[in-house]
Amino acid sequence: MQRIHHFGLAVLALVALPAAAQTVKIGGDIQLWYTQMLDSNLRYNSAAPGGYYNLRSEFKENTFSIRRSEIKLYGNVAQDVDYEVMFDPSISVGTSNPIILQDAFIVWKAGAGFDVKVGQFKNLQTYEGVMSSTELLFAERSQLGRMFGDKRDRGLALGYAFGDPKAFGGKATLAVFNGMNDATSGKTNDTNAQKDFVFRLEFGAAKFHKFAVYTLQGSTDVADKANPSRAIAANPGGVWPTQTAIYDHKDKTTNLGAFYTYQDGTWTLTAEYMTGLLGRRFPTLAASAPTVKREHLDQKFTSYYVTGGYTVGHHSVMARYDFMNFNSGDQWYTAYNPYTESAPGVALLANGAPVDYTPKYTEMTVGYTYAWVPEKAKAANVKLNYIARSKNFLKPSGTETGEQGGNTVVAALVVAF
Repeated sequence: MQRIHHFGLAVLALVALPAAAQTVKIGGDIQLWYTQMLDSNLRYNSAAPGGYYNLRSEFKENTFSIRRSEIKLYGNVAQDVDYEVMFDPSISVGTSNPIILQDAFIVWKAGAGFDVKVGQFKNLQTYEGVMSSTELLFAERSQLGRMFGDKRDRGLALGYAFGDPKAFGGKATLAVFNGMNDATSGKTNDTNAQKDFVFRLEFGAAKFHKFAVYTLQGSTDVADKANPSRAIAANPGGVWPTQTAIYDHKDKTTNLGAFYTYQDGTWTLTAEYMTGLLGRRFPTLAASAPTVKREHLDQKFTSYYVTGGYTVGHHSVMARYDFMNFNSGDQWYTAYNPYTESAPGVALLANGAPVDYTPKYTEMTVGYTYAWVPEKAKAANVKLNYIARSKNFLKPSGTETGEQGGNTVVAALVVAF
């Protein structure tokens, strides 16, 4: 609370400065949710082995929640030097998200299409990941968007814009980040010499079309200063590689994705595909007492989604099919399938019935949005979404047998200012 109080005083002092001495603008948004479970399993049942599925806490109860309360300060100190600071007091701070500060960066527009961005900001992955949350078509991002795209980190990005934005143009960005977004939400300084390297190439055509490719290459976020440093590597034994091999792998982490979108004010179409190595997101390394969080060193994920929508006046209807496979290569070191068997030829059972915990998950989301200002929908809108999920991300409870899951209705009210 003391930190928030001091920050607030600093903001008031900045705003109170004479207009000639500063150009600070204030914006932000408030996003309120109500979530209604359609299956009490979401409340009572524990996660399936592996814990791969990304389920926000708001979906585990019927609740009103403040999803976001973002406050943004932005402006420029010179014609070619811009800045932005954004924080969210609704964030619950802890080890994995230590401060309420979201973005804090400076952009130098160097001329001839080049710009340099330095600070804490989104790490340029996925389509939804880099857009404002007020512009999302649904209450929540896709599986790949929330798992891999909605990430911040501290680093530097060099961008080059080319072409005509009204006809055909684009931007190429090369960036380097600390690689701390899976440990501390990217909100601390680096703990080792490893860095994430990012490349993004995005195009736009005739104002309606956007398409891009992007990639990330990184590795562990664990400090490697121990003596000996290999003490941070897990050693599950059995058929797994040696502890030295696990350490040398350094939880290699990669993304490779592409998307296409079409939006003309009436029709919306979005498609995105992404694959890569899970790496540190389900680590084999840790600062102390490590345990393995995946089934193979080179375990790959594959994800895609397709969205279609129609808008007329104040009203929009949308639908999205969303698929995620956290072990798309079916790789594991055991002599049997660990998702369906407890030993070779022995079915994995839950309350006497065989189960399949293969981490393949689908979501089907249908939604309706009412925008109070049609020409600026993000200014104020209410969304009503129904989310249908595949039933293999929860374990059975009580007398239940087989894989379990649960569906949700969520209402989201968004106001941007």
